[in-house]
Amino acid sequence: METTAKTLDTADGIVYYELRGAGPLVVLVGSPMDADSFAPLADLLASDYTVLTTDPRGHRRSPLDDPNHDSRPEHRAGDLAALIKAVGGPAIVFGSSGGAVSALALAQEYPELVRAVIAHEPPLLNLLDDSAEQLAISADLCATYLSGDVLGGWRKFFAQANLELPDGMLELMFGGERDPQAVADEEYWFAHEFAWTVGWQPDLGVLRNTRIVPGIGVESAGQLCERTTSALAAGLGVAPVRFPGDHTGFAEDPNGFLPALRAVLADI
Repeated sequence: METTAKTLDTADGIVYYELRGAGPLVVLVGSPMDADSFAPLADLLASDYTVLTTDPRGHRRSPLDDPNHDSRPEHRAGDLAALIKAVGGPAIVFGSSGGAVSALALAQEYPELVRAVIAHEPPLLNLLDDSAEQLAISADLCATYLSGDVLGGWRKFFAQANLELPDGMLELMFGGERDPQAVADEEYWFAHEFAWTVGWQPDLGVLRNTRIVPGIGVESAGQLCERTTSALAAGLGVAPVRFPGDHTGFAEDPNGFLPALRAVLADI
């Protein structure tokens, strides 16, 4: 599938994005996951849709004029709004994890640009009964990482998320020699993005005016993002949709993920 790569100038940087296919506009977005993470799924969807993928601000090919500027959901929503206007919307937006928070912020601030949001496992800690405790854990793990204890920070992250890794996997993923760009993006995420994402407070009353489809991986049972997404669904008065896989099922097995996503898209 032919892919067209483009950039869009913003008030404080550059946003990189890719376009595939033809048809109604679907945006696939993560935070911090970039356009490459969604490329296999985008290729599959491009037979029926115009698919837009992007590197979120401050990551890879979307540099900020000030690399120390925070990335808040409302900032990322503004970037998405500019992209949708440039391409020609409105759009159905599939956002995963922090990208789901970005998509919800987009629907909240720019509802005219959004046909629907599929919010796949957004980590909205403020919706939980134990939000104060969870936000304190998040602050602590960021502080641990930024103190220079990379493995310690990630260990606390996976513990909070209730994600189990095989023995030695943490060291394999985040120890030793690593790609400098990946490290830079990771440091930016912990320093300027993570806290704003998990601490974002959605306006559920406003979001009820947009079609929101909360999505949970069938293998995410008992994990933190199952709790947050269930809380979002309850707050909106809708039922969550179960998707194949876990928190990153769309990337790990895009062919297996596709039928469930197509079914939701067809119903919008």
